[in-house]
Amino acid sequence: MTYDASLPQSDRSTQTAAGHWVLARAGKRVLRPGGLNLTKRMLAAANITGQQVVEFAPGLGRTAQLIIAEKVSSYTGVDQDAAAVARVENIVKDAGGTVINANAQTTGLSSESADVVVGEAMLTMQGDKTKADIVAEAFRLLKPGGRYAIHELGLTPNDIDTQLAEDLRKQLAQTIRVNARPLTEKEWCAILVSAGFEIEWVGTSPMALLSIRRNIADEGFGGVVRIVKNVLSDKDLRTRILSMRAVFNKYRNHLTGIAIIAKKPAR
Repeated sequence: MTYDASLPQSDRSTQTAAGHWVLARAGKRVLRPGGLNLTKRMLAAANITGQQVVEFAPGLGRTAQLIIAEKVSSYTGVDQDAAAVARVENIVKDAGGTVINANAQTTGLSSESADVVVGEAMLTMQGDKTKADIVAEAFRLLKPGGRYAIHELGLTPNDIDTQLAEDLRKQLAQTIRVNARPLTEKEWCAILVSAGFEIEWVGTSPMALLSIRRNIADEGFGGVVRIVKNVLSDKDLRTRILSMRAVFNKYRNHLTGIAIIAKKPAR
């Protein structure tokens, strides 16, 4: 099977590429743990219409499409992957949006230049220090009263057994080839509060990234047919996706999609 060269990590083998980009190779376009519906709920809660919006790690640009459709004042994407930058630029340029090639923890953008900062399924992939650095950068970019909207992979319940959480993280990291560090709702909120934010809204949705029902909702029936055809025709792709699905199913009672709106206090 020939993969779309415009996808991030298209130069890597299916065995070594990060799990979310493997799913993109299969034709999946919504790669958020809580699905498209949770993203839409989060954006509604962030009240982005007419606002200056910065998005960290827009990836395939699906959320960027939703953001510019809300008639925002401006859109700036920040992604460290050059292929993602080029892909998202094509999506947002007609609406006057821009995308820069930079790390989310050191964007180079001006302080207090955004009304809303959005980041999805990217803090989960970072260690504790980098998580804190990215959240601090979001705080720096926001104007007083601005909102930081995140959609990440969560652990549940808040008092999950420590060893169970560690085993889950290890198996998740092994199967998706990324050092994923999902947190409980309490832990996610604590990181945001430590950076100076106030928690304004929290939403959750089952982590059903590979369920048929979720994929029909996120990708449409035609999209699901495309994904199934691609998976059936490629043994390596099928092996990786089935291994991810097995881990997701094993820990389905302890994984969740979580979205949080955190507000930078007004002066």
